[in-house]
Formats: sequence, structure tokens, C-alpha cells
Amino acid sequence: MTATSTTSTSLDAWRAYASTHERLVRHLAREITRETGLSDADYIVLEALVEAPDGRMRSRDLRLALEWEKSRLSHQARRMEQRGLLARETCAADGRSADVVITQAGRQAAARARAIREESLRTLVLDTLGTDRVDVLAQTAELLAARLARATEEDPHCRAALAEDD
Repeated sequence: MTATSTTSTSLDAWRAYASTHERLVRHLAREITRETGLSDADYIVLEALVEAPDGRMRSRDLRLALEWEKSRLSHQARRMEQRGLLARETCAADGRSADVVITQAGRQAAARARAIREESLRTLVLDTLGTDRVDVLAQTAELLAARLARATEEDPHCRAALAEDD
């Protein structure tokens, strides 16, 4: 196999992965929105808060966990707060920063969305690939995530954007 054919094969593999990933993400987001009214961004924020101790995170910690810019989280949190999915409270530890706290309505919405997402993933991915291929997919994702984390740490522009003060 020549370098050109390897490159072509690699690019074809990348294109197939990227296209499939985008289609899957859009499909899952549409299902959740149709069934719950939650946007994909709503679901991402709620999932992070559900996993947090007491359903509470400092705004800065949530932003870093999601790898979002400060303004994006601020606007998203405001919209979700208006809909009763979360609350923003003054941090008890320092009295200056803000905590983002999931509400009972937010927990219920997240639980409904999670059930929809899990069923779709089981049907579209897990049942299609089978256990062995799912294991390979998980290992591949872990390798890529670790490499991407290193690349992000090495890039001063990424570090600066994520380290922006609250």
C-alpha cells in the first residue's frame, strides 16, 4: 500500500466517522427536543449538574467541564433559569462566585432526556455494533480523548480561553 492510498483510506475513514458522528448527534438532539423540549445545550448542562455533588457546581467549574466560553454559559444558564430548570445562587464558600444548581424540574427533564438518549443509543449503536465492536469503539475514543487533552494543554490559546476569569 502506498502512502497516497494510506492517506486516502485514512481520509475516507475520517470522513465516514465525522459524518456519522454528526448525524447521530443531530438525531439524538432532535429526539430529545421533540420528546422533552430540551435543546442539546440544555441537556448537556443538566447532565453535568446531575452528576455533580448535590446537583451544584460553581459557574467557573461548570464552564471548564463543558469547555464553554463564559458568555455562552451565562446566556444558556439565564435561559434555563427562566424555564425553571436551574437556579443561580451565590456560592456559600466565598460569597462572590455563583453556583449553578439543578432544580427538581431540571432533574425530571434530565431523567426523561437520559432515558430517550439511552434507548436511542442502544438501538442505533450498541445493538448494531455488538459487544466486541463497542469495546473497540470505547478504547478508540479513550485514546483520542487523551491525545486531544494533551493537545489542548499544549495550546496556549486553548488554555487562555478556558482560564478566563469569572
